[in-house]
Amino acid sequence: MNFKTLITAITFSLAAGTAMALEVGDQAPDFLLEGTDGQSYSVSQFKGKEAVVIAWYPKAFTGGCTIECKSLADNGHLLKGLEVAYFMASVDPIEKNIEFAEAYEADFPLLSDPTKKAAKAYDVLAVYGLPKRHTFYIGTDGKILFIDKNIRPATSAEDMAAKLKELGVPERA
Repeated sequence: MNFKTLITAITFSLAAGTAMALEVGDQAPDFLLEGTDGQSYSVSQFKGKEAVVIAWYPKAFTGGCTIECKSLADNGHLLKGLEVAYFMASVDPIEKNIEFAEAYEADFPLLSDPTKKAAKAYDVLAVYGLPKRHTFYIGTDGKILFIDKNIRPATSAEDMAAKLKELGVPERA
């Protein structure tokens, strides 16, 4: 392969990857993932009922992921007062996520995507095989309201609650 062909192939590959990236206003990809509470969850089950937040994280028991999980566990009351279902999600096996959730007393489901299908659909899978730390805010109509790519793990719960209020997600009645 000559240099010009290689550059063309790389450019085409990058353009194709960009075209597949999710954007605000897109329909959120649906999935069926097992949660640490023993239930399975999909985006579609919340359609017409409440907003959904999916906080993708790279790997259980690593620095930033632990801090983010603790933030959501310690400050979940900020989210529980809003009409939202919120989750952390990774490609870790469910057994690892159960252990992680129990260790940090997470009172919300952590979702496991060991096949990486959902991570690929959300375009969060990095080249090294783990999800990037991106949080998706999904409206009751199933459309993406916001994609946060600049997560501050220590203030995750506070930041999510503020963003949900900014997006007009109502308080629970």
